[in-house]
Amino acid sequence: MLSIVPRDLGNRILEAAGQGSQLHAKWGLYVQYVGVATVPENYEERLTEIFPNAFCHLHLFALDSYDLALSKLERNSQRDRDDVKFLAERFLSISRFFRRAISKELRRNLGNPEREDLTLKLWVEAITEVRGAAK
Repeated sequence: MLSIVPRDLGNRILEAAGQGSQLHAKWGLYVQYVGVATVPENYEERLTEIFPNAFCHLHLFALDSYDLALSKLERNSQRDRDDVKFLAERFLSISRFFRRAISKELRRNLGNPEREDLTLKLWVEAITEVRGAAK
């Protein structure tokens, strides 16, 4: 499971940097609280710092595109599917995505692996379709 901060600290961060905050008003950037996200183990090793050295006391890290896509597998809302299609158009290799998705590191954390297998199959078909349309 992906864990960023304890809930009480998260609430303070949302007040300072959430939607409608001064950060949002000035830079058009805001943070959102994510209750639970399942990502492959060792995702920390693949995090990329964004805006390194831009801030003295703030360090922002982003999931790699595959871990980000796979974090949306269990929820599988329309928004998640749209996000995965966006990532597929720009960043994802189908075979690499599929290999990471069926890895033991992700599967052992899924609540219902059989359901996620079906979701994964549909997503791979959608990614293939997006890739075919882009040619």
